[in-house]
Amino acid sequence: MAVYLDHNATSPAHREVVESMLPWLTRQAGNASALHAPGRGARAAVEQARAQVAALIGAQAERVFFTSGGTEADNLAVLGGLALLGPGARLVTSAIEHPAVLSCAEHEEQRGRHVVVVRPTASGRIEPDSLASSCGNGPCLISLMHANNETGVIQPVAEAVRAVRAVRAVRTEQRLFHTDSVQSAGRIPVDVEALGVDLLTLSAHKMHGPQGVGALWIRPGIEIPPLLHGGGQEDGVRPGTYNVAGIVGFGVAADLARKSLAQDAAYMEAMRDRLERGLLGLVPEACVLGRGMPRLPNTINICFPGRDSRMLAANLDAGGIYVSTGSACTSGTDSVSHVHQAMGVAPELARGALRISLGVGTGEDEANEALKVFEKVLEPVRSRSRLREAASSLWKRGRGA
Repeated sequence: MAVYLDHNATSPAHREVVESMLPWLTRQAGNASALHAPGRGARAAVEQARAQVAALIGAQAERVFFTSGGTEADNLAVLGGLALLGPGARLVTSAIEHPAVLSCAEHEEQRGRHVVVVRPTASGRIEPDSLASSCGNGPCLISLMHANNETGVIQPVAEAVRAVRAVRAVRTEQRLFHTDSVQSAGRIPVDVEALGVDLLTLSAHKMHGPQGVGALWIRPGIEIPPLLHGGGQEDGVRPGTYNVAGIVGFGVAADLARKSLAQDAAYMEAMRDRLERGLLGLVPEACVLGRGMPRLPNTINICFPGRDSRMLAANLDAGGIYVSTGSACTSGTDSVSHVHQAMGVAPELARGALRISLGVGTGEDEANEALKVFEKVLEPVRSRSRLREAASSLWKRGRGA
């Protein structure tokens, strides 16, 4: 039995999502900017999807702007937000952000912008006061992800927004707060008003929607300049031909997630905890990062000391269990995860880290199969552990004698 446990990289599209997309790829195909009947039909479908996505995050539909995915939406939020604030604006972000944000920070720093990167605690949490104290008194854009894609640790975004707003600025409108909710939306409640943010990023394929489509929510009154130039789609914020089928699928995925959010979260959390207990039973000295912190209900980031994560993942793959060693966007690199480095995880632990992420379709049989394969793959680790325990016991008895 093959078991897919890499939903934080991408989640398989729901059947209803695929079925909703097919007509817009075939018999109902039309350019949503065209004025004829097929075009008007496509535009109506786009607007329905916009309303569905907005409903998932408690937002106004007209402030949801579709993009090609989470990376583009992050770039539009960060680079567009800084362009709005002006060349003197500061960028404050965290060391555990997705590369889509951190690469923007590096780009802006190379161009001379003042950039502050805040480190997390050892548990993977960014403290709100550390963000607020980094803002200074002038224009500032703050970008803090809602939930980390590797550890699953949920960040105190609403608390951070309040802390940042309390810092005296030249003008209130010179504080913009962005959150990347790509991993959280569709898995835990996300509400733009409750969070208090100005910009929020979404992606369809993390919530069982299609790949290649995302969105940026922009608070009313904020006019982000575009990064792309061409047509007038999305009120000029994001020009380009509409991916009608993808957007329709995004809308259906968001609607399904909203309707079953509490039920799905409770189920995934139960399955996550079951897998976690099983893995720790196999290797008691393993370390689950972020354990005891508020986490996504589907995510386990576990470190097996003395093992190489790439070898573990390859052996699991051979056994039909599909996990990752970290973010899919950095899986080609040989270095320890930047998230683990920022958290101060010991290298011997970080090198043995695996990310296991469940979906709403992960069943008990799949969890049981995964543990069976893990047991085989981890047997050398368990054998060494038993030898260490035996040696320690003999040493203690020798001292007692």
